[in-house]
Amino acid sequence: MSRIGRKPITIPNGVEVKIDGATVSVKGPKGALTQTFNSEMGIAVENNEVVVTRPSEDKLHKSLHGLTRTLINNMIEGVTNGFKKELEVNGVGYRVAKQGKDLVMNLGYSHQVVMPEVEGITIEVPAPNKIIVHGADKQKVGQFAAEIREKRPPEPYKGKGIKYVDEFIIRKEGKAGKGGKKK
Repeated sequence: MSRIGRKPITIPNGVEVKIDGATVSVKGPKGALTQTFNSEMGIAVENNEVVVTRPSEDKLHKSLHGLTRTLINNMIEGVTNGFKKELEVNGVGYRVAKQGKDLVMNLGYSHQVVMPEVEGITIEVPAPNKIIVHGADKQKVGQFAAEIREKRPPEPYKGKGIKYVDEFIIRKEGKAGKGGKKK
């Protein structure tokens, strides 16, 4: 048995889980999420817990068992607590600001980079060099944060660019000076 797959998921108070065949809908204080899983996997609600079972010891079923359980757990976690990614902007003249529902970034280009807020995601800019992305769907939050980072990834020499707060940039040494003697 999959160690992760066989663990039941406890449903917290205020969260409603509906199962319609292979489609699971989770509703909570932070929003509602719906996802369709493989129809062969057994998903059931028993004693205020979600239990995922697999039909056989087939390699495909073994791999889907833990995945299905983790995705449902992320849905429940998302509607109760939500997910967030924090990004940091480093560089002289690099700034971010929020105008309405748009994220406006000055990243050293000849133009401003504007990213509109996606449905289900909220952007927060507490400082001119910090971005916080919130949302109930873990995949959407991670994808949107990756798209922001993609606009100016950190470079290894000076560390300029957009990076995750917990990310470590491996720094490189600059060019070596001229070798040899002066005349």
